[in-house]
Amino acid sequence: MTDTEHDALRFAAEKNEETPANPGRNWKLLVVDDDDFVHRVTSMVLRGYRFEGVGLTILSAYSAAEGRRLLEENPDTAVMLLDVVMENPQAGLDLAAWTRKELKNTLVRIILRTGQPGEAPEQEVIFKYDINDYKEKSELTSQKLYTAITTAIRSYRDMRALEFSRRGLARILTASPDIFKSQSLGEFASGVLTQLASTVCQGDDTLMARASGVAASRRGDQFRVIASTGKFEQARGRIIAETGDREAILCIERAADIKRSFFQNDAFVGYYRTATGSESIIYLQGTRPISEENRELIEIFSSNISVAFDNIDHNAVMHETQRELLITLGEVVETRTSEAANHVRRVAEYARLLATKAGMDRDRAETLRLASTMHDIGKIGVPDTVLLKPGSLDENELKLIKKHPEIGYDILKGTDSLVMQVAATVALQHHERWDGQGYPAGLTGEEINLAGRIVMLADVFDSLGCDRPHRRAWPVADILRFIAGNRGTMFDPALVDMLMEHKDEFLAIKERLADGQAGGWADGRADEQADGWAE
Repeated sequence: MTDTEHDALRFAAEKNEETPANPGRNWKLLVVDDDDFVHRVTSMVLRGYRFEGVGLTILSAYSAAEGRRLLEENPDTAVMLLDVVMENPQAGLDLAAWTRKELKNTLVRIILRTGQPGEAPEQEVIFKYDINDYKEKSELTSQKLYTAITTAIRSYRDMRALEFSRRGLARILTASPDIFKSQSLGEFASGVLTQLASTVCQGDDTLMARASGVAASRRGDQFRVIASTGKFEQARGRIIAETGDREAILCIERAADIKRSFFQNDAFVGYYRTATGSESIIYLQGTRPISEENRELIEIFSSNISVAFDNIDHNAVMHETQRELLITLGEVVETRTSEAANHVRRVAEYARLLATKAGMDRDRAETLRLASTMHDIGKIGVPDTVLLKPGSLDENELKLIKKHPEIGYDILKGTDSLVMQVAATVALQHHERWDGQGYPAGLTGEEINLAGRIVMLADVFDSLGCDRPHRRAWPVADILRFIAGNRGTMFDPALVDMLMEHKDEFLAIKERLADGQAGGWADGRADEQADGWAE
């Protein structure tokens, strides 16, 4: 990372007071003793007790069985003041063993209190039962009880902080493979929001559900929402100013201005700038002040987020370059056979739309969009005397033109790239017909790969609407009539139905990517004659 990139990861100074270690919740002390006097004295001595500004809730159990129940109901118990002899001489020790081994609660600090030290030798029970302190009832004066509880709570606080950090890091490590494999900036940002909310509210699903956040990316001189959650759920696609949340707007504007991440009360504002200069900001608002433990976890996670934003930005630039190269190469091939300037781009968009309507997920549909640009790549192996012939083709020339699917397949098949693998299939099968009368293999129905069936229909739909030297573009009504008339012969019936049902969306693409002035390119009669429908 450059110094500039490191600077973008620094957190701005916090103006607010430090968050308490245990905000909004009392420390819990569980007293397990069959002597009511012990409960009353403990309550009296610890009345008004506070540690780090937080009070104390005392839970009372008069038997080991009742102690088990209260521990299960209160897993956040900080200290257990435990008598040894209750229902039986081992009741307290059995409860301690159950707490550690069965309940698997290693955080609660256990102070063993006994009036009969001979029944439970100190050295033995401390090691065997994982006891944190051992006191004879006679030595627990008011001051010593106060000191013992304070020492135990402090130990619990530190143990809890370590466990909290461990769990938070485990969440981050578990989530990272799924989050960081995202190729789309929006998908990645959405995953980050979810993980940050989980980190801030870990252990409390109710609070997590109430957390709200937005991820915004700069578009020109404004930040636009690319992912959102909670009360901002409907903000996706809007500019930040349109969210209507003044605090979020001000925090995002501040981050953009100071180019730093910072915490503010119950909110985290993350600023990320990639090596190419792209800027993204994440704003997450919880329901209570963010604790020091969570701030440390967020700072760790934030450094990884910055690297991932940089990688995604780099991948996006590379992907866009590859996409333009594929489209340009497809257009170069088309210039030998077609006068339609945007034919390749329109076929690609039609293919993606049809794929989506056919149930493909977004990634597969996008892959097909790119792959479809290579559908006629095999024509580079067909002589110009055939491709550019102004009149009808003879039998030998038809054989040559019908070889271009196999030529294209041979060009594209030798790669591990998913796009190229799909492109190879499309190149090979986009002249196969539903009724088996196509070429090169005469496949029928669903023997033809769905990608090939989709591009076949998209290619014909667009080609018929293009001006060619030997004919004018067909009117839309005639194109739709031709496609409907060849439903179940040339074309997959289900795909025809989808095109007809959503024809307005296809026509919108046709209008948006309409050809400009004719480029004076070559005649497309060869393809049409080979498919058996040239005029």
